[in-house]
Amino acid sequence: MFALKRIVTVVVMVYLLIALLFLLFPALRTSISDTMGNGAPGPYQERDFFIMLTWIGVVVLGLHLVVENLDSTLLRRNVAQQDNRINELKAKLYDVQQPIGRPAVATTTDPAVSYSTATEARRTDVPPATTPPTY
Repeated sequence: MFALKRIVTVVVMVYLLIALLFLLFPALRTSISDTMGNGAPGPYQERDFFIMLTWIGVVVLGLHLVVENLDSTLLRRNVAQQDNRINELKAKLYDVQQPIGRPAVATTTDPAVSYSTATEARRTDVPPATTPPTY
């Protein structure tokens, strides 16, 4: 795909240089259109030459667009496959590093607060906390 992309890019660059050459040098354009002409008078030969140049440009630039989009799609697909493979390897590494006897989820601990929590309030052996008097 890389070689096809490079070849199409070179063809597009050459086409653009040739088209620029024909646009900037009218004498060259006239001589080329005379040699490729179909026997029509001068202005019609140049018109036909530019129509032919335009159609060649449409085909070449369309090919370039298709190849670029195809290359972009293939690259995105390749990156997605590599990301999936990386995630699988991370998951395997995580599974290997987990100890066998203990669960993977951390156990909960009691919060370090100075007031009674809901679990302490449910216990019957702990006296309820008193509130300070208000003045």
